[in-house]
Amino acid sequence: MSEPIYEVVWPLGKAVYETIPLAKRTPDLSGKTVCELWEWLFRGDEMFDILRESLSKRYKGVKFVGYEVFGNTHGSHEARIVAALPELLRQKGCDAVISAVGA
Repeated sequence: MSEPIYEVVWPLGKAVYETIPLAKRTPDLSGKTVCELWEWLFRGDEMFDILRESLSKRYKGVKFVGYEVFGNTHGSHEARIVAALPELLRQKGCDAVISAVGA
């Protein structure tokens, strides 16, 4: 009696997008501008206060552009806000981004 043969399938399916390399990290935030993005859920306002304080102690002259400037990255205006982000980040002189998701 022979062993049964099973067809193997990949449960995750095929990728339908092209993977691109991540941007290089900014090695030192001293004198840099950090922009904050948030979807305005679950205590991001508190977390950004803590992050600003901590990063300011660690990196001399780091500047922040608050999440309020960019708008809610989730919700009824999400598509418009996200589409405008690249240009707005350039206008604000952004060197790094903290993108927060409440959970």
